[in-house]
Amino acid sequence: MEEMFCYQCQETAGCTGCTKSGVCGKKPDVAAMQDLLVYVTKGMSAVTTRMRAEGNTIKPHVNRRVSTDLFTTITNANFDKEAIVERIKGTLIAKSKLLAEVKDPSGLPEAALWSGEEPEFEAKAATVGVLATENEDIRSLRELITYGVKGLAAYNKHANALKHTNEEVDAFIQRALAATLDDSLSVDDLVALALETGKFGVDVMALLDAANTKTYGNPEITEVDLGVGDNPGILISGHDLRDLEMLLEQTAGTGVDVYTHCEMLPAQYYPAFKKYPHLKGNYGNAWWKQKEEFEKFNGPILMTTNCIVPPAESYKERMWTTGAAGYPGCTHISGKCGEGKDFSAIIEQAKGCAAPTQIETGKIVGGFAHEQVFALADAVVDAVKSGAIRKFVVMAGCDGRAKSRDYYTQFAEALPNDVVILTAGCAKYKYNKLDLGDIGGIPRVLDAGQCNDSYSLALIALKLKEIFELDDVNDLPLAFNIAWYEQKAVIVLLALLYLGVKNIHLGPTLPAFLSPNVANVLVENFGIAGIGTVDEDLKILIG
Repeated sequence: MEEMFCYQCQETAGCTGCTKSGVCGKKPDVAAMQDLLVYVTKGMSAVTTRMRAEGNTIKPHVNRRVSTDLFTTITNANFDKEAIVERIKGTLIAKSKLLAEVKDPSGLPEAALWSGEEPEFEAKAATVGVLATENEDIRSLRELITYGVKGLAAYNKHANALKHTNEEVDAFIQRALAATLDDSLSVDDLVALALETGKFGVDVMALLDAANTKTYGNPEITEVDLGVGDNPGILISGHDLRDLEMLLEQTAGTGVDVYTHCEMLPAQYYPAFKKYPHLKGNYGNAWWKQKEEFEKFNGPILMTTNCIVPPAESYKERMWTTGAAGYPGCTHISGKCGEGKDFSAIIEQAKGCAAPTQIETGKIVGGFAHEQVFALADAVVDAVKSGAIRKFVVMAGCDGRAKSRDYYTQFAEALPNDVVILTAGCAKYKYNKLDLGDIGGIPRVLDAGQCNDSYSLALIALKLKEIFELDDVNDLPLAFNIAWYEQKAVIVLLALLYLGVKNIHLGPTLPAFLSPNVANVLVENFGIAGIGTVDEDLKILIG
């Protein structure tokens, strides 16, 4: 298999689609198996949706399978073809068992009934990818919904790992996937479903927020060290806090320190993790710099989710994966969602490694999730009323390697001194180490946490709306200049649209999967725009 078609991430080739090999490093054979995994998961979802309509209850392990299948296909999560093939086989077996319980299978889509064997996978995959939908606008909306649901599934899986579930979220994920197979749905039907996806995006981020805060406490203002200690270390990357908790428990007393990387930085803000003295600082920057930084870390790296950059041979044997993540040649630590994992092997490897090479010094401050900001509400409101704070700019989302993303650093540097940045996600690495100062003790960069903690930013906005007695969140002194990269950013965007937020600037490019007509719907109804120059956007967003 020599060709593929994928345009689910911001860096897709030419902003149109990767056709020979993924910019992410994904090869056509892996892309094909990901397409087939999505297809069979949609088929199983059509079966479960029919079963619910017939009054059946879907068991938790089926719901978890759907979420993990989708998470496995998110950009930069899993490059391991064999692992993906095994998930396809497992999903087909599970679907077959469920199908036997359906009372009336009439009208089920072909994906619900297909039950091919592995020798058929490659040929089938070639017929079920993105381009299988001929109508450009229907295709665009189906992919927008699918990518939003992938983001939903990722956050859902993290909540599930902490024993928090929401049957309504699981039922929607599966109903939405099934709807992307339904040829009777019109453009208007699919637009409505995309906005409904945003509604469940809010619900799933609330679910994950509750899971995280009830388990680990509410994030609090925290200074995080950027330096290193003298002990060997394990660097943990990705998003899964439960994996971090288990790793910290198992490394206690071993002489091995643990460092956070990229989207694991916000774990440092939770009270529960502060009881571990061997949780050291944050090492490195955003995901795309990992090749040079992982080389210098010297010890093993644990990837709990995306974003994996194909590793150099020099440290490949030190890179481990778990959960939905995978890379051929890297050791995978098994363990079902919500169950315990054995990290003894990675800890043993760490003991024989040198301590990390220091690449930075200093500290950065974060921990401004909703409860912490609510605690500062009086000071924030006073600053707004006095004019000390003129405006807030939400600069949440993702970072990436494109040179065009330097725009976000330049934009942050050019903001007037009376403007505060609200951020979440790895986009923060474009400006969280700049010396932007504070306003009356309030830092000018307020980091709420991971990409899913954009929910905190939404709650903060709604709280400010209430305090200032406004009818519309868009009347707040608040602008949105968001960077996107992958599918979790898609669900955050849809969630913001569902909450009524308008005039979002999205960059560095608009998604390739938005057809001109679908893009026009978003522009006309929500005022979505791409970024321009820093000076142009300062005038538009700040005035």
